[in-house]
Amino acid sequence: MSDLAGAGAGERATYSRVMVTGGAGFIGSHLCERLVGEGVSVSCVDNFNEFYDPAIKRANIQVLDTDSLFTLHEGDIRDPDFVDSVFRKTEPEAVVHLAAMAGVRPSIQNPVLYQDVNVTGTAMLLETIRRHPVANFLFGSSSSVYGSRLKVPFHEDDPVDRPISPYAATKAAGELLCYTYHHLHGVPTSCLRFFTVYGPRQRPEMAIHKFARLITDGNPVPVYGDGSSRRDYTYIEDIIDGIIGALNRPHGYEIFNLGESQTISLRDLISLLEEGLGKKARVETLPDQPGDVPVTFADVSKARSMLGYRPSTEIRTGVEQFISWFKRGQ
Repeated sequence: MSDLAGAGAGERATYSRVMVTGGAGFIGSHLCERLVGEGVSVSCVDNFNEFYDPAIKRANIQVLDTDSLFTLHEGDIRDPDFVDSVFRKTEPEAVVHLAAMAGVRPSIQNPVLYQDVNVTGTAMLLETIRRHPVANFLFGSSSSVYGSRLKVPFHEDDPVDRPISPYAATKAAGELLCYTYHHLHGVPTSCLRFFTVYGPRQRPEMAIHKFARLITDGNPVPVYGDGSSRRDYTYIEDIIDGIIGALNRPHGYEIFNLGESQTISLRDLISLLEEGLGKKARVETLPDQPGDVPVTFADVSKARSMLGYRPSTEIRTGVEQFISWFKRGQ
C-alpha cells in the first residue's frame, strides 16, 4: 500500500489498487508508470482502437508488462460484461477515467462515435461504480468545454454551455453525468480539465508531435488562420502531478483546471520547434478550422489551493524534452 503523497494541504487518501481506463494512451501510460513506481497495483483498461496505430500504445506500456503490479485488461468500456468482470477481478479502490475518443477536428467528422464512446462509455463506467463503489473517481475532461471564450484566464466557474465541437460537447456531458452519479450515489468525484498536454509519447496527430514530424521530413506545416491563436500547453509530468494530487484528495464533487497558466502563440511554438530541430519549417497558411478556439488559458488557483498543484515546466524546457524523446525515435 502506498501513500500517493504530494505537496499542499487537504485530505490524503491511501490506495493499493487503482484502475486507469485508457491506460495505454499518452497520459494514461505516464500515470500507470507513476503509480506502479509508487508501489500501487494498477489495472490498465484499454481497447487499443485504431484512432492511431495501436502499436504505439502497446509500446507505451511495454516497460510495465513484466511488472507484477501492472495488469492489462484489453476491452471496451461500452461492454458492461467486460467492465463488470474487471471490477470483480481487481476490486479497485479508485478509478481514473481517461478512456475517450480524443480530438476536436475528428469529432466533427464522426460525432456519433464520439457520443457513443465518451458519453455512453462514461455512463457505463459510472453505472458499474454504482454497483462496485470506489473511494475516489477522477474524470479526464478538457479545456475544450470552455468553447470560444475571449475572457481569460478560464476559471472553473465560467459557463460551459456553448461547446463548439462534438468532442467538447461530450466532455461537458461527461462532467454532468459525473455530477449526477455523485449526487445520487455519493462517490467522491473530480473532473480534471486538461489544457493541451504535450511531452514524450504525445499522440502523433497532436500539434507539437505532428509539426516536429513534418519539419523533420521537410513537408509543409499547416497553419490554420494567421498563427496568432494561443494555447496553454501543459507538460505531461505536470499533468501527472495534478492527477496524483486529485487522487490523494477526494472531494464531494469538484472541477479542476490542470494547465500551466502560460500561453504561447502558434507562430512562436513553431519557432521553438525549428530551433530545437535545427531545421526551418515550410509553413502552409490555411483558413480557420471549424471547432478551433482562438485561445486557451487556465486559471489554476483552485488546483493550487486544493490539490497542491504546482506546474513548473516552461514551454521551452518542455519542448526541448519532447524533441530529445522524438529524436531518439528517429
